[in-house]
Amino acid sequence: MVLCCVLATNAQSQIETVELSNAEISSGKILRISKFPSKYITPRTVDIWLPKGYSKSKKYAVLYMHDGQMLFDASATWNHQEWMVDEVASELMNSHKTKDFIVVGIHNISETRYADLFPQNTIDYLSTEDKSAFLTHAKTDKPDLIFKGNDYLKYLVEEIKPYIDSRFSTLKDKNNSVVAGSSMGGLMSWYAICEYPEIFGGAICMSTHWPGADPELNGPFPVAFLKYIKAHMPNPESHKIYFDFGTKTLDKYYQKYEDDVNELFKSAGYTTTNFRNEKFEGADHSEASWQTRLHIPFTFLMSK
Repeated sequence: MVLCCVLATNAQSQIETVELSNAEISSGKILRISKFPSKYITPRTVDIWLPKGYSKSKKYAVLYMHDGQMLFDASATWNHQEWMVDEVASELMNSHKTKDFIVVGIHNISETRYADLFPQNTIDYLSTEDKSAFLTHAKTDKPDLIFKGNDYLKYLVEEIKPYIDSRFSTLKDKNNSVVAGSSMGGLMSWYAICEYPEIFGGAICMSTHWPGADPELNGPFPVAFLKYIKAHMPNPESHKIYFDFGTKTLDKYYQKYEDDVNELFKSAGYTTTNFRNEKFEGADHSEASWQTRLHIPFTFLMSK
């Protein structure tokens, strides 16, 4: 399984990186750090996908993606689906439709995924009554639940990104640093660009879970999310953001927020050059759906 091994030392520990020789990918290679250390959250696996022909003589943009175990190899995922990131990215780079980029996939931990990817500071945009009710319900449902969205972002910004920039040939500026995810990962992606607009110049938010919880409850989070975004809107002159949604399964609950999201960004000065919110008729909430349209946000955010 291990083709090569690179050891790097940081202030906390020694980081071991191995190449996955048995990963079922079509192009490039995956380097894996099994437990990327952190002083903020539970360490987890981080995969680094390098395109075919990766060279230290070139500089690469970086795409940071949540739910990293779902990106490359369907044979290793729980539902036998994948985003097909290596296939899509390779085709776009080979056809010169995008700049060259590498992909960093941060795996989730299923037991804490909701709390890790929830936009933590938006809780303060709830009314006092709604905030109390939500936190009480959350603790009752999961007594050990601790919201870690802010710490997850510190993990990404203060620990993972510096490592990637130090070990790989990357373009470090925000114009070449994009964050991406779907569902809860879609929430975390716009939250990341709002919290760290100096770090990330772009966000891909596919099938964004605007309800924030059970969509059938018609809870208060969509309003709180939009209030938060309005108060922390990234500068449209230097940022791009992409949203989309389908019309089946869980995605069918998202269309009703489309107009409010569009108006929010339009009123902030965003146009079709730096903002998109696309509807995909018949698409459901799955990796199989996201892979079919992944080329659209990749081209939009990673264009030369």
